[in-house]
Amino acid sequence: MREMILQSAHNLFLDKSFEEISIRNIADAIEYSPATIYLYFKDKNEIFYALQGEAFKIFNSYVADVVSVANPFDRLIELANKYISFTFTHPKYYNIMFIMESPMNCDENSENWTEGAKAHQFLEVIVEACKAKGYFKSQGTRVVSFMIWSFMHGMCSLALRNRMRIYEPEDREIIRAESLRQFMDLLKLT
Repeated sequence: MREMILQSAHNLFLDKSFEEISIRNIADAIEYSPATIYLYFKDKNEIFYALQGEAFKIFNSYVADVVSVANPFDRLIELANKYISFTFTHPKYYNIMFIMESPMNCDENSENWTEGAKAHQFLEVIVEACKAKGYFKSQGTRVVSFMIWSFMHGMCSLALRNRMRIYEPEDREIIRAESLRQFMDLLKLT
């Protein structure tokens, strides 16, 4: 039942904004009463956090093997490539992780953000390893991590939301790959 609730909620959240969905909508989708939903979840926020947590768990598993790359900067590049691959392999998860507006009261619900925090910490650990090898000498780990995340998110979101239509279809992947390469080259210089 819990999985059925989550699956229905996920589909609804993809079609409408967080604010437009109610417990009643989710109950109607699974053809049960709202009381049934409350047996498994306290409220709509808890459902959303469960969905986000599952998406981040899948993401964390998807990128975990980059730790086998010996050179930390090459590991960072591999993580970027995996991020792109995840975005297009699992667009529904990416949407719930990063695109959809959500309650995002993580400080108040930190236990609900464990997998999301783990994903960001994974990036920070790689950035720290790069710093230990002489990269990003005068830069703070959190600033560099945010800059990388912002670049990756922007590039992936534009592509995922069909905002690259200003480029010819055959050029889109080339532009995305070359942009990533140049961004990584710039990062090497910092």
